[in-house]
Amino acid sequence: MTERDIPDSWSSASGREPDQNARLSRTEELSETQPFGVPATGSTSKSVKRRKKNNTEGLLINSHSEETAQLSKSSGKWPRWMKSWVLWSVLLMLIPGSVGLLAMAILLKLPAAPNCPSIFWPLASASVRLHCAQLAASKETVNDLLQAIALVKQLPQNHPLHGEIDRFIEEWSRDILKLADQSFQTGNLDEAIATAQKIPQDVAAYKLADEQIGKWQLIWSKAEATYNGAIAEVRERHWQSAFMLSAKMLRVDNQYWASTKYDQLNRLIATAREDGDKLGKAENLASSKVVDNLLEAIKLAESIQQESYLYEKAQEAIPGFGRKMLELAQAKLDKQDADEALNIARQIPESAKLQAETDDFIAIADAKRSAWIGNVSGLEAAIAQAQQIDPSRPVYNEAQQLIARWQLEIEDVANLEKARILASQGTVNNLTAAIAQVELIPANNPRGTEARQEIDRWRAQVETIEDQPYLERAEQIAVFEDINSLQAAIGQANEIRKGRALYPEARKKIRTWIGKIQRIQDQPYLDQAQELAQSGNLTAAIGAAQQIASSGRALSGEAQAAINDWEGQIRTRENWKKAQEVGAAGTPEALVEAIRLADGVSNNSILRMDANQAIDQWSQQLLEIARSQGQSDIARGIDIAKSIPRGSAAYSAAREQIKAWQEFLNPQPQPQPQLESPQLSPSTITPSTTPTSTTINGQ
Repeated sequence: MTERDIPDSWSSASGREPDQNARLSRTEELSETQPFGVPATGSTSKSVKRRKKNNTEGLLINSHSEETAQLSKSSGKWPRWMKSWVLWSVLLMLIPGSVGLLAMAILLKLPAAPNCPSIFWPLASASVRLHCAQLAASKETVNDLLQAIALVKQLPQNHPLHGEIDRFIEEWSRDILKLADQSFQTGNLDEAIATAQKIPQDVAAYKLADEQIGKWQLIWSKAEATYNGAIAEVRERHWQSAFMLSAKMLRVDNQYWASTKYDQLNRLIATAREDGDKLGKAENLASSKVVDNLLEAIKLAESIQQESYLYEKAQEAIPGFGRKMLELAQAKLDKQDADEALNIARQIPESAKLQAETDDFIAIADAKRSAWIGNVSGLEAAIAQAQQIDPSRPVYNEAQQLIARWQLEIEDVANLEKARILASQGTVNNLTAAIAQVELIPANNPRGTEARQEIDRWRAQVETIEDQPYLERAEQIAVFEDINSLQAAIGQANEIRKGRALYPEARKKIRTWIGKIQRIQDQPYLDQAQELAQSGNLTAAIGAAQQIASSGRALSGEAQAAINDWEGQIRTRENWKKAQEVGAAGTPEALVEAIRLADGVSNNSILRMDANQAIDQWSQQLLEIARSQGQSDIARGIDIAKSIPRGSAAYSAAREQIKAWQEFLNPQPQPQPQLESPQLSPSTITPSTTPTSTTINGQ
């Protein structure tokens, strides 16, 4: 019987007709004669077909014999062809052979396999149960394997086939465990556990199943922990850590986690990383506090899809970006730029979830814009707008305070407008009347500061009108620029009192006129000091100018500058004299000091030319001394030559001499071997033996 002849479920007990029970008994007897382990071939349906065919053939043979008998009876004589010995020989050979073949076929024909679905199991033999169990187990499904175990498990322990049955039960239990592991590998942990738990507890594989379940649960829990850890890192935008955790899933001993979930996690991280880049760019844009950048930041955050793990962070960031826009609008409003403030507030998108706050801000800003027009109609419009704010709104109290202020301000504006009309006439009386009108506005009123500013401005105009004649008269007197005229002008300007509008200008002119008087008075003394200096008596010149310099008067700065110049000339003469005295010693140290002192002579001094000539002379002496010392001590000669100052006449020659000595002390290696020459000692070198010395001597 083949596998396709077995239905999905068998009934454990079925009613049987007597003939069916008889056939079942005969089938069992034939089956028990077969050796164990050889499955029966064929099926009941095929056996029935063969029997029908054999019966049909038998009927044909019987009918043919009857016809032959009738022919023999009807004819008294045989046909001629029947008398042939050849025919009878052939017939004698075929008939016994056919009978033999038929007998052999009957003997060799196998018994029909049992029909497992229709068997009455309480009466079934062990071999039939085992045969049907093997057929069921061959389907390799959990239910069929369990049914196979159930078929043979009811046999008694002392049955001869018990050992073989136990081996099959263990094998089928392991097959169930393999099917459970397949479910585990495909990601169905609960199904795998449920399948493994179906293995009977009294079989050896049950303990293995219990261990396998524990192993599955441990693998699954570790994989879930790794996966959830990676998701947590994704939420915090720690991409490197997330990818490292995802790589651990490749080592999970489960195909579902190591392939399907690994690929899913990698796609998720890649998508989240793209969203993270968007969110990071949005945050950078928002930090610039520029309206267009904030709008772009909101648009980027809105583009993050709901499936993304960063969706919640993006949704949390959008209100923050919107609030920054609201703060920018408030900053513009604080600077009384209501139009720009309203423009910013109206661009805040609904996704920022600040619609109520934005509406409140727009209502207050619109009312303030009307109030800032500065006239009564604007203030009345502002009050009407503020009164429309509902008492349930958070800005209601602010609106009520503004309304009270604007109501006071209406009175102030009326007084200011009336005062400005008076002040526009420009006369002292009108300006005084305007000031009196504005003084009606208390300092703590909304327009109190503006009123004080207008009062100060109009008072300054009044004071200017009153004091301008004094200043103009003083300027007219000072035109002659003599001491008496200048003093009279100063007296006229002093009529302008401190705190008046023209007082700073008057003091400036007074200081100018005082300076001119001081110049006129002190110039003769400074001229006298300069004459003394020109005659060479610098000390007397300094004494004459010292009184002017210390007086703090107009010419004190000029006198001090002259004194500094004259003192410099005195120091120059002293340095030059000292340099000559030091240079007379003729030693290298004295010559170096003399050159230093002479170089301190000012370039503007008449002694500078003499100093330059002396420096050239002393540097030439130093060079000669260096050459002389170099004949016995090259290092000493080099030190002396290095002290010759740059710019002197002997500087170039000294550098050449130093170079020649250094080349001698540190000769360059020759590229090719040459004959060795006797080495000269430093004592044998003379200035005439070097090209540089010869050139200098030639000069």
